[in-house]
Parts: sequence; C-alpha cells; structure tokens
Amino acid sequence: MIDNWIAEATECDFKVALEVKKPKSWLKSVSAFANGIGGTLLFGIDDNRNVIGLTDAQTDAEAISHLIKERISPYPNFILVPERENGKDILILTVSSGHTTPYYYKADGVMEAYIRIGNESVIAPSFVLNQLILKGMNRTYDTLISEYDFKDYAFSKLRERYKVWTGNSMEDKLFDSFDIRNEHRKLTNAGALLADDSPIRHSRLFCTRWNGLDKSGGMVDALDSAEYSGSLIILLNEGVSFVKRNMKTRWKKTANSRIEMPDYCERSVFEALVNALIHRDYLILGSEVHIDMYDDRLTIFSPGGMADGTRIQERDISNISSTRRNPILADIFGRLGYMERQGSGFKKITESYHAAHNYREELEPEFYSDVTSFQVTLYNLNYGENEKVIVGEEKVALEQEKVAFEVKKVAFERAISKFKLNKPTKDNIMSLFENFGYDVPFARVDVIELCNLAPSSAGKMLHKIKELGLIISASEQGRGKYIFVETKE
Repeated sequence: MIDNWIAEATECDFKVALEVKKPKSWLKSVSAFANGIGGTLLFGIDDNRNVIGLTDAQTDAEAISHLIKERISPYPNFILVPERENGKDILILTVSSGHTTPYYYKADGVMEAYIRIGNESVIAPSFVLNQLILKGMNRTYDTLISEYDFKDYAFSKLRERYKVWTGNSMEDKLFDSFDIRNEHRKLTNAGALLADDSPIRHSRLFCTRWNGLDKSGGMVDALDSAEYSGSLIILLNEGVSFVKRNMKTRWKKTANSRIEMPDYCERSVFEALVNALIHRDYLILGSEVHIDMYDDRLTIFSPGGMADGTRIQERDISNISSTRRNPILADIFGRLGYMERQGSGFKKITESYHAAHNYREELEPEFYSDVTSFQVTLYNLNYGENEKVIVGEEKVALEQEKVAFEVKKVAFERAISKFKLNKPTKDNIMSLFENFGYDVPFARVDVIELCNLAPSSAGKMLHKIKELGLIISASEQGRGKYIFVETKE
C-alpha cells in the first residue's frame, strides 16, 4: 500500500511523528506543495521508508486539520487518509496544487511562502513569490501594462514579419487585438518586448562560441561572441544567424543528389531558441538567454523552469501538453508563423535530430530544468565518431566538387540576372540554389522555411521561377517536388 502512494506522488515527505510543538517543520511542506504541483506527507514513516506507526492516529489527524486551518493562508485543498500498514497506523496527507497562490505559512510573527527545491521546502525567492502572486490573480507577466507609451516605439520588425507571413500589412487595430497595447495606448509587457528598441533591458541574448569543450579554452577562451538586444524577433533572428555562422556543414555526393550534413539541425536550434525567448521568466532580473557553443555541443539557457513547476527531465518529451508562461507572446509568435499554438516544440527538436543523416542515439537532445532555469543541449552531429578526416585523393576530390559547384553557382547567378526580378526574389532564388543545386529536389515547405515566406507567397514564387524555366517538376522524387535545371547565360 505504501509503495503505491510513494510511486504516485511526484513530491512526498516522510515524518516519523506529528510535531505539534514545532509544526512549521511540516507545515512549510504543505505551503510548498500547494504553491507547486501538489504533494504528499506521510506521518508514521521514517526517511528510509520504514513504517514506525503513530501512537494516536485519530488525535494526530485532528491536530493536522486544525494546524493547517490555523497557520496556512489561504486554506489549501487537501485529503487526509488513515491507513494501517503491518499492523501500524499511519496518516497520508495529500495536498493539491492550488489556484489562489501564494499559500503562506503564518505564525511566530512571520508570513512566508514556500516552494519545493529537490526534496526540500524552502522560502520562495522574490521572483518566485511574484510569479505566485500573478498566478493567484490569474495574470501573467506579458499581460501586465507597462509604463511605456505606444507612440514612442517602432515595430518595424513585427510589421515586416507579419507582411512576409500573411501577405498583408499590419493594420493599426491589430496592435489592440494582439494585446500589444491597452485602450490608453500604453504598451503591455508583451508589446514592450516586441518593440524594435525594447525598453525591457534584461531581455537580451548572449551568444558565445567557446574554444574547446568547456569555458576554459586556454589562450583563446572565445572564438566568437555577441550580445543582442531589442525586439524578440531581432533576438531570434540574430541568435539563429550566430549559430549558423559558427557551425559547419559537411556534404557528400550521391548518385542522384547531394546530402547536407550540418553540425546542428537548424530546425532544432530554431525551436529551442523560440522556446527560450517566449517561455522564459521575465520576472527574473539579472539573467538573460544564453547560447553557448562548444566543439561537441551547444546549449541554450533561459531563466525560469517549467511553467507548471514540473521538471522536464522527469517528463516524457513526446507527450507534454503546452503550459504557456507568457500566453500573449506565444499567441503572437503563433500568428507570425514562428511556432505552433498547440506547443509541439520539444517534439520537433527531437524529431529533427532523429531525421538527420548523421544522427546516432548518443546524440539525443537533452533537456534540463529546475526552479530557476531551463536548458536544452544539442550535440554536434559531426563531432567524434562521426567526424571523418579526409586525406589524399578523397580530399582533393571533395575540393574539386566544391570548386565545381562554385563555378555553377556563379554561372547560375549570371543566368538569372537577365530576368527582371527584384532583389529579394533574386536573393531567395540564389538561396534555394545554394542549398539544393541541380541535384537535390525541393518542395514548397523548403521555400517557406528557407526563404521565410508565407505559404501563399512561397507558392507564387515557385510558380514564377517555373515560368522562367529555372525549375521543372520532379514528380518521380515525390508529389510537389521541383529541381533546378541548367539555363543558358
């Protein structure tokens, strides 16, 4: 019976006896459980899970109910169940996760809210207390009204992305429906985070490419570093660009195509960074989102653990329901095509890695969280066993292939220059060619992701370059597939 209770309880505490004279020793756990994901206190069992038993379970049960009512505010939901194990009486107190947080322990001239860290109940730090207050008010940080006026800030990056994704200009009324400002034209915190020159200064991104496998890289600690501030859209774009700049892409020729083998799956990096920026805890001051790249891995760190208080390393990544710490930001990023509203980011991170040509089991992405932080570790797919040293004739052959492709790239660029195309369209066509060349088929979804276009715009672009004779249908490679064809200069 006891083993079943322990197995079912994500959080549990053991007490040999009920301490009536010093009830804070266990009441602080009641506060912590109610402020977190709930938990169970077992009275009459020692820390080694041996059943000791209570001498007077009925009296203890009455004392437990009385002390919770007297010293925990507001009154939490709990269930107190007597059990008999090996002929000995015990009490099982199950405390539910509360909605009217924070739940305080109030006695001895103090009023303290507790949370669980590991197997201990500790006083909630100020930023956690603020989180609990907002939760009890059914509010989130991004919904709060800031001191900043809408008229004083530009949103060119937001407008630009909205235009690219939807094909429409962002009308002024959308700033209201997106909850970027209130009726008095004051920015919400979400709006302030999306302004080009965001006034929320701790919303920054620090990126470092370290020399080696840790932060003590010898004579040259960092090979590249950058600090970014501004709109969350700027942080996202710059962060992805930093990773791309500091990683390499190997490739190999096959009979019918060329296989790209980047150090990291770009989709996984993108999803992890979106998650870090959108779901971070902005109540934690003095801490920012970090990208740290090493020879064998990169880590993306963000302030604040899981919004529901659980630990990601104890969860099934493939089956995590979305709990949004900043629902307005999540909704806006969904409308901009940066993320899905149902919250499948973790699954996409792992699935992209599994689909990589050079993936192996030991390179599985890792997730870790505690009360104050969340971290994703992505491993370099080309490091270690998978890293091939190319020498002699093979190296020469590879270099010759690269040179040949560069020649084709220059010829292709000259060929499309004869067409009356605007610069963004030319840049997008060249980007597609650089990634797929004449050998690798691609589809509209590739155009959407690579060129950052809305589905309708991607379809129009494909139709246009097909009319120009730059691509032909490659139906034998799959439905909706295209391939570049050589043109005369």
